[in-house]
Amino acid sequence: MNFLDKISNFIKGLPRFKKEEQSQNFEAYKTTSFKICVVEFADNVENDSGKELAKLLGQAEYFQTFYYEEPFAQSLLSLESRTIFDLIDKGQSILERTGADVIIWGQRTEDQIRLNFQTMQQYEVGDKSFVSLLDSLFIPAAILETPIMFPPALLSLINGAVLSALTPKSKEEQIYRKYLLKKTIYHLSQDDSAKHLPEKYVPYILNFLGIIYLSYAYDEGSGRNFKTINNLLNAALKHQDLITNPIHLGCIYYHIGQLYDSASLYTTRNPTGYMRGAISYYQQAQKYLSKYTYAYNYGYICFKLSNLFYCYWKQKGELQALRDAVFQLREAEKVYSFASFPNFWSEIQGRLGQTLALLGSITKNDEISEVAITAFRNQQKVITERRAPLAWAKIQENIGDIHYQLGQNGGGRSHFEEALEYFHDALYIYENMGQTQRIKSVKTSIAKTQQQLA
Repeated sequence: MNFLDKISNFIKGLPRFKKEEQSQNFEAYKTTSFKICVVEFADNVENDSGKELAKLLGQAEYFQTFYYEEPFAQSLLSLESRTIFDLIDKGQSILERTGADVIIWGQRTEDQIRLNFQTMQQYEVGDKSFVSLLDSLFIPAAILETPIMFPPALLSLINGAVLSALTPKSKEEQIYRKYLLKKTIYHLSQDDSAKHLPEKYVPYILNFLGIIYLSYAYDEGSGRNFKTINNLLNAALKHQDLITNPIHLGCIYYHIGQLYDSASLYTTRNPTGYMRGAISYYQQAQKYLSKYTYAYNYGYICFKLSNLFYCYWKQKGELQALRDAVFQLREAEKVYSFASFPNFWSEIQGRLGQTLALLGSITKNDEISEVAITAFRNQQKVITERRAPLAWAKIQENIGDIHYQLGQNGGGRSHFEEALEYFHDALYIYENMGQTQRIKSVKTSIAKTQQQLA
């Protein structure tokens, strides 16, 4: 039995869903479809590979697929660090112009085509999309020259990759995506039509199988498929000798990190063990996706690591974990600027303010607390009183809490006065918006502060 037959048997052995499960509630989503843009393939030869792929994807009733023809330099798709920013910017402009949910890039080199998937907020909302732009699916070029021979299993895999790249805009879309992922997994477990593909494609196929299962498991909110996903991604790692570029190896480590990260949320048994695993695999991924080469990937992993270290501190109370969380947020802050990523930058500032406030309070270090105030004020450059009054008021309350703490640390009457002013700003908003519980909480803070000033 050759290795491809083993992979075929491995896929057949994946957990299956009963056929009747595939039709549940489908009627409710008949009007829902996702807009998929296949960009003109960058080829060294004249052919219609991109158009043919768009036609194949268009067979799915849940995709509204179209072909986008605009010449561009093939070097744009090299995935080298010096061109990746240009590629991201080009993709963002196409997404904005077409309103697509996902665009598919294709590059032909010799006898194969590399597919990559890009979405609007790919490096900002990773909890909804598990596909990186660097994730590459290689397929033989010849099968797009004779689309009638295109293996159904490979088409199901590409459909699953697109679904996994999606960032659902609503709860309804998320439910529908979960249903479609479940349906895709069922078809993949029944179909071995791709088993005759050359062995060199195996690690990339296994990587995307892992991504598809991971996306479904996350949407389902269950850790029961952990072993299956882990087996898929580790099977890809075991054949890294077939991987032509180190960044593809980094992507696999990244997805194993995502798997452990997700498992830490959904398991009640040993969550800290999964956190440690996630931290280790994310850091391994960063060796291949460093801040000097693939900054956005590196920066987003830092953001994920910061949350893991913070949760680890909550579980174990180790102060170093809180310091590590701050360090990772500082690293992410260097990548995501206010000018280019205002909303994500604001989220980083908010988490930085929260983490620094805790660290300053625990260590009674006033300098750290002052930096936390700066971070919260930075957050308010995006979350303004006019645009998001409730969120703005909560930040005011957070700053008031820090000033109160500084006053208690011996900082003087001025800090209590500052705290009182921030608390009253929050109270004004809460009262106008009828936030009963928040009014009660901030009034308690005001009373405590007034006692200090009495």
